[in-house]
Amino acid sequence: MIEIPELAFGGLAAGTVSALALGSGLWRSRRERARLRQEMTGLRHQAEQSARAGAEEAERIRQAFTAELEHLATRRMPAEASRTAHPHVPVPGPVGPEGAATEPVLAALRTAVLQERKRVDAAARAGMRGTTREIQASLYRLQDILHGLQQRHDEPELAQDLYSLDHENEQSLRRAQVAAVVCGAWVGLAREESHLVDAVTGGQARLSGYRRVKLHNHLDPGTALVSHAVEPVAIIAAELLDNALRHSSPDTSVVVNLEHVHNGVAVTVDDAGVGMAPDERAAAQRVVAGTDPIMFSDLGDPPRMGLAAIGQLTRQFDLSVDLSTPSPYGGVRAVLLVDKHLLSHIDPALRPAAASTSPSTRTGEVPRPEPLAEHAEPAEHAGHSGHAEHTAPAEYAAPAERVEPAEHTHAPAQPTPGPDRPAPAVDDLPRRRRRQVSPDQAAMIRPSAAETAAAPARSPEETAAALGALQSATAAARDAARSEGTAPR
Repeated sequence: MIEIPELAFGGLAAGTVSALALGSGLWRSRRERARLRQEMTGLRHQAEQSARAGAEEAERIRQAFTAELEHLATRRMPAEASRTAHPHVPVPGPVGPEGAATEPVLAALRTAVLQERKRVDAAARAGMRGTTREIQASLYRLQDILHGLQQRHDEPELAQDLYSLDHENEQSLRRAQVAAVVCGAWVGLAREESHLVDAVTGGQARLSGYRRVKLHNHLDPGTALVSHAVEPVAIIAAELLDNALRHSSPDTSVVVNLEHVHNGVAVTVDDAGVGMAPDERAAAQRVVAGTDPIMFSDLGDPPRMGLAAIGQLTRQFDLSVDLSTPSPYGGVRAVLLVDKHLLSHIDPALRPAAASTSPSTRTGEVPRPEPLAEHAEPAEHAGHSGHAEHTAPAEYAAPAERVEPAEHTHAPAQPTPGPDRPAPAVDDLPRRRRRQVSPDQAAMIRPSAAETAAAPARSPEETAAALGALQSATAAARDAARSEGTAPR
């Protein structure tokens, strides 16, 4: 039997052990709570630091993006807009790595500006086409009036003035035609197959300084152009010659050579002018190549349309122009290459080239009959066969094209100088080739070699008087024929 003191001692011991265990647990619990509080405080501190760091980073990013947007709006976008018109303008890069996000903005801006430029350019071209069409129609009407006056009036001095006006009108027509071509219009003239030398000489005759051009024809007689290539070749030749004449001294010549090459015919134009720097020559070559579209705003102020018109025509008619080689005379060399598929052949005996064109240096050329000096008239635009011409009797053959009077040209007499009018220069204006007459007619109207050798040389006054008498007699015969109802048609 257990005694009470032992029970009490056992209970006290058990209570002590329990108290110690409980106290130990409480102590560990408090220690754990303290550790947890300390960790919570550390985590809270870290969270606050992270929040502050995040806020600072967000502020830095915001400021950087704001600076990038400002740089985009004030520097990069204006430069990109200018670059669409001027490719040499540099576009600044982004300020920082955040600028990579703005590249789509520049791409969209580039597309929008280019589309707007095309829209504005198309509107400008349409307006210019309408204007040039009206101008050309007016100049054609003026040309008809001048041709009518040339047919009706016999006074040599008045005829000389009419010839000068006709030539000025031709130059205006050329400028209007070039502007129309640059604006995308058709060349406006449909012509039959023609001698290539006639097309080049016809383009030459549309210029004010055509007398400075020295043309050397090394083509086989009868070398011709197909119908749809005649007017484009004449326009290109006129523009190349115009550039050569404008950029060379008035006392120098512009040399033109027509030669056969492996793939067709080459028309080489050499001037002794100031030439071009390599970068200028490269830019001009890109324009005349016609590979890149040319906008009106790229032509300068005032617009320089000559090379742009050449580029349009080379692209449309499969021609090629090369400006990459300097001229041996110190200026610019321009080479127009006409491929074989644009060439044709005309029998020179049946349809000779214009009498005032440079004769071919090739042997075996068929001699060309001389035109009638009594009926020579001012030259006509090289491409006016598509324009309505005056119906004339046989002795006044239909006009062909304006050509330069070369050394072999039998030019008509010039008007007699008066007391208040200086004597005109010899070959002052180009002359129109006349319709070919048959050999029998030529034998009847052309004096023999003996008669020509025995005939004394006429003075300008005598020649002018003979021309006036012939024109008066012709007019009288026409009036008589009309009165009898048998007027020539």
